[in-house]
Parts: sequence; C-alpha cells; structure tokens
Amino acid sequence: MPTQIESLFLINGEAGNEVLVTDRGLHYGDGLFETLKIKKGAILYWEHHMARLLSGCERLCIPLPDIVLLRSEAERLISEYGNNSDAILKIIVTRGSGQRGYKPTTAAKPTRIIALYPSPRYPENYWKDGVRVTICKTRLAGNPRLARIKHLNRLEQILASSEWDDPAIVDGIMLDMDQHVIEGTMSNLFWVYEGNLYTPDLTQCGVEGIMRHLVLKLAEELQLMVVNGHYFVEDLLSADEIFITNSIHGIWPVRQIDQHTFKPGPVTKHLMDLIQ
Repeated sequence: MPTQIESLFLINGEAGNEVLVTDRGLHYGDGLFETLKIKKGAILYWEHHMARLLSGCERLCIPLPDIVLLRSEAERLISEYGNNSDAILKIIVTRGSGQRGYKPTTAAKPTRIIALYPSPRYPENYWKDGVRVTICKTRLAGNPRLARIKHLNRLEQILASSEWDDPAIVDGIMLDMDQHVIEGTMSNLFWVYEGNLYTPDLTQCGVEGIMRHLVLKLAEELQLMVVNGHYFVEDLLSADEIFITNSIHGIWPVRQIDQHTFKPGPVTKHLMDLIQ
C-alpha cells in the first residue's frame, strides 16, 4: 500500500487518464459530476450523491448510468489503498463522443470517469474558530433547468475563485444577477438570525449540495425554523452566526466576510456536533 495516495483514474472501467478528443464533456461541458468523501475506506453519502447524479442526467437527457457499476469501479480504486484510506472520489458522466455541433445525437454512448484524489488537509481551526470568505463580483446567471444539479460548466465559479489571492480566504460568496446571495464557489450558505435558520433559494441558480440537504433535514428533526428565500448581502451581514457547507469538509463556521466579523454560534455548533 502506498504511503501517500496518488491520483488514479478509470475511464469506462479501464485504467488511464485520457478521453477521446471528440467527447462532448470536453467540447461543451456536456455532463455532470459528483465529488464524494472517502473516510477510512467508506464512501460517505453515496445514495444522496447518486440521487443527484441521476436527477441531473434526467434533466440533461443523458442516459442514466449504471449505479451498481459505478459503485463497483469506485470500490476498485479504493481497494488499492486498503480499507483505512481517506480520499476524495470524483465521478464524471458525460454524454460521450459525438459530431461537431451543439445538437446531441442519440447514438452517443455516455463516458464515465472515476477519479481518486488525496484527501485535503484543512487546519483544525477552520472548524473551531471559523473561516474567512469574501463577496465575489462574478455573478451567477439564472436558469431553472440547470439549477441545483452539478453540471460540468463551472466557469462562473472559476472566474469567481480567481478574484482573490489571499490564502487566508477559503471561499467566495456568489450573488445572482439580481444581487441575491446564492452560495459559495464550492459551498452552500446558511445563517442564523434571531434563532431562525436562513438559506438562499436555489430554484434559479446554484447547486443543491448534499450537506445542505442533510442540514435541512436535521433542522426539521430539531424543529428549527428554516426560511428559504431571496436575500441580499445586507441580510447576510446582519446574521447572528453564519456557516458554509459541502460534502468534503462538512460545516465550517464563518468568522469573517471581508471586513465584517462573526463568531461561531450555538446553532452552528450544535449542527456540527450532530453531523460531524
């Protein structure tokens, strides 16, 4: 077993790191992806990720992948590092190769890519003291058909992430074209105000994260009032506590947004204790 995990790839079940140059995922971003956490060899939240992947395939009219096969290929990569490995698993499904032009052909056979990456190491104080984020200038375009799913076109997030070079800033908050707060470049956003939990509406744009779904479910079980709606930066900055979520790091409290400071609060800490 290697002392350090190296990146490994399976493309349509075969070891390698090359796809056909005619693949529509390369040409048009015509596909979807899921990023999953591997903890001690176990794939976390597999069912939730696969449900979102299948929903995205249906939305984009891409033939549904064989989930059993995907699981088998994922476990094949993980097994090379034993049952105690921590890693990041990425699953990509594209429409496959096709002729030039936007119009897809029903003859295309989807491409599946399974990738295994080393697990990132984050400072412990990210969970204890919170993280710094910034407000991005790049805006998210609205499109209900593409909202909530993880399609391959991440140009908005790429542009937004290039807006800062301070290593102390871990994420950027993105707004839509109407100046509504939506999400982080790699996370979903929550805040607490007067005991209620707030989160942006994602019907027009944004990704419906797996951890977001779990937080909302947990909030319901705790009988915590959740308000999902359209909010501006001023609403966010008036919060009593703020946190961001994704399936890799779980919940991080936010301690600073640009020049505005916050402290991890009791609601955030309680949710962290229950999820992490």
